Amino acid sequence: MTEGNGSAGSAYERAGVSIDAGHRAVSLMRDAVARTHTPAVLGGLGGFGGLFRPDFAGLSDPVLVASTDGVGTKTKVAARTGRFAGLGADIVNHCVNDILVQGARPLFFLDYVAMGRLRPEVVAEVVTGAAGACEALGVALLGGETAEMPGVYMEGELDIVGTVVGVVDRPALVDGSRLTPGDAVIALPSTGLHTNGYSLARMALDGLDWTEARADLGGERLEDLLTVPHRAYLGAFDALRSAGVPIHGMAHITGGGLVDNPPRVFPEGVGMRVDTASWTVPPLFELIVREGRVDRAEAFRALNMGVGFLFMVPADQVSAALEALRTAGESPWVIGEMVAGQGVTFSGGTPGEAVSGVSP
Repeated sequence: MTEGNGSAGSAYERAGVSIDAGHRAVSLMRDAVARTHTPAVLGGLGGFGGLFRPDFAGLSDPVLVASTDGVGTKTKVAARTGRFAGLGADIVNHCVNDILVQGARPLFFLDYVAMGRLRPEVVAEVVTGAAGACEALGVALLGGETAEMPGVYMEGELDIVGTVVGVVDRPALVDGSRLTPGDAVIALPSTGLHTNGYSLARMALDGLDWTEARADLGGERLEDLLTVPHRAYLGAFDALRSAGVPIHGMAHITGGGLVDNPPRVFPEGVGMRVDTASWTVPPLFELIVREGRVDRAEAFRALNMGVGFLFMVPADQVSAALEALRTAGESPWVIGEMVAGQGVTFSGGTPGEAVSGVSP
């Protein structure tokens, strides 16, 4: 049989799938992926399964922690702007942050990239971006999948999914059970929308010129701000641990914003109060709210509003925590405190309108 041999005019190619394009994509990304490999990786790129031999030395009771996620409709922003490399960093950092909340360090990562018609250079740009993020975090990019599915995805569209596996010693597991009223909540800024809220953002901003330097964005352009990669917070976690600061809880502010994400780690009877006057919402979010006529309470649930990650620490450790984070190059601030109750309440008002409420 000749179907699927990738030659010009083959039946598979007439059906919209090019095996040769898949091979080219792999060859373009091979070196970047190989740079993430450590002695723990057994075998190279291209096997049916990735092989990883973890070193659990020093862990009394190792627990594996895994997470899978996607970058959502940020892919549409990438297609509109022609900027795809950031999507690779987006998915790696998003997944790493998700397992970090439980105190886990990432071991290896796998990616999945799907398109209607395979564009090897685009796939390689995405995976090379993912490899760069993995290399920066000490994570092995163990393998992945590139899928060409004509009829499923529109021309020029793509989808990106990632899976990360990490490990935490069970005695060091951070599950929120130690949270108590009076604990301080320290925030770290996001680098933009990260990987959530892009459907709302595109609806609000679609009619604007994304290439224009805007005064209401401090001279920045939408095409730049909307493609900034989702950042990782592993370094900040390491800084607190190195300083001996006890971490009672953490929250990654993704879809659901400050309303729905923090309560995922709250024990029964403990809530959180957020002071919305403690930081200035970045101009990009204000533009989305204004142009999309978004209710401010909804904005705090759909967008991160400039807050990327939360650390909950004992009140008497605030000074030590802030110092450790600033020394690590972070820009932390105290955003609130843990209180008796449930969910998240907001106080302090926001520019133009106060926000209050309890997460469902």
